[in-house]
This record gives sequence, C-alpha cells and structure tokens, in this order.
Amino acid sequence: MAEFRLHGFGESGNAYKVALMLALSGADWELVPVAFFKGATREESWRANVNSMGEVPVLEHRGETLTQSGIILDYLATVLGKFGGKGEKEAREIWRWVLFDNHKFSSYYATLRFLYGLQKTGETPITEFLRGRAKSAFHILEKHLADRKFVVGDRLTIADLSLCGYAFYDEETGINRADFPNIEAWKARIAATPGWKPPYELMPRAAGG
Repeated sequence: MAEFRLHGFGESGNAYKVALMLALSGADWELVPVAFFKGATREESWRANVNSMGEVPVLEHRGETLTQSGIILDYLATVLGKFGGKGEKEAREIWRWVLFDNHKFSSYYATLRFLYGLQKTGETPITEFLRGRAKSAFHILEKHLADRKFVVGDRLTIADLSLCGYAFYDEETGINRADFPNIEAWKARIAATPGWKPPYELMPRAAGG
C-alpha cells in the first residue's frame, strides 16, 4: 500500500489539486477511484466510512483521514516540506489566496464547467450568472499576475496549486482563455515544473462519467 491514498476521480479539479501536489513532490501515493457519476459519494456507507460531507478529495495518511482540498494541501506542505510559506506572513498570504480560490475562483468556475462542459446543459440563466462571477474572479487573478510569476513569492506554492486545479481542464465553459494572457503564462510555468501532468493523466475519468 502506498504511503498516501487519495480518494478522487479525474473530472474533479479539487482532487487534481491534491494529486498534482503529490506528483510534483515525488510522493508515494495511489488513487482510490470514486464512481462519482454513479452516485458513490451519496451512498450512506461512503459518507459514514469515507467523508460525511459527501465530497472528494479525501486523503488517508498515517492513520488520519483529511478532507477539503485547502486543508489537505496545507497538511501536505507541512509533512512533505514543499510548496509552503516562508514564515508566518507568507503563510497567511498563501491562505488568503487559497480561501479566495475556494470561495470565488474555483467555486463558480467549477460549477459552470460541470453544468456547461460536462452535463451539457447549454446556456441558461444559471450558467450565464456563473460565467459572470467566474470571469470576475479571473480578472482579479489576471491583474495580480501582471508583474509576478507565481501567486505568492517567487516560487510555486500551494496557493498556485489550489488556484490552478480547474484551469487545466479543456471542457468548454464559454470563457475565452485568450482574454487572460497572464493566467495562461502562469499555467505554462506550472506545467513546466518537473513531474507535472494534466488531470486525466494523473487520474482516470470516473466510471459512468
């Protein structure tokens, strides 16, 4: 059994954040595939034994079970000694961006991608609203990256790994990526990091997806 066991599936950008962290760190890890589209996370047994919140990712390590991607990334930065902050001030700045990602960046974009790109709902008032909110968050990150290579400091941190989780998927969302050249350049820098792989090379698509 690998040292780290990650419950997730390929379509989950939140699981990809953790998988990418493990891959870039050279950690000994394995994927526990979750049949999300067949309702696995809604089953009472799964919620009782894996995650009561009914979500992925879930990380098992040294007898602990951790949930929520931001918490898992912070934990991994500590135990692996990689991609964390240098001192308290930088650590707080990293968390500021992780929370921004969870509340504004990934949240709206991920829901838009799920509906428009995966469920193929077509344009609806909901997707139009989500796209507007997602683009607003994109503009904030685009401006922030105008004069820097990475989100915090001069190197890759878990702030980048959190924010980039959904940015590497190709499903259609109705957002023109060419409108955000700084984000695209930032993604290219992350992709140039040794050990980087796109989502579906780290994790297969979920059964029934």
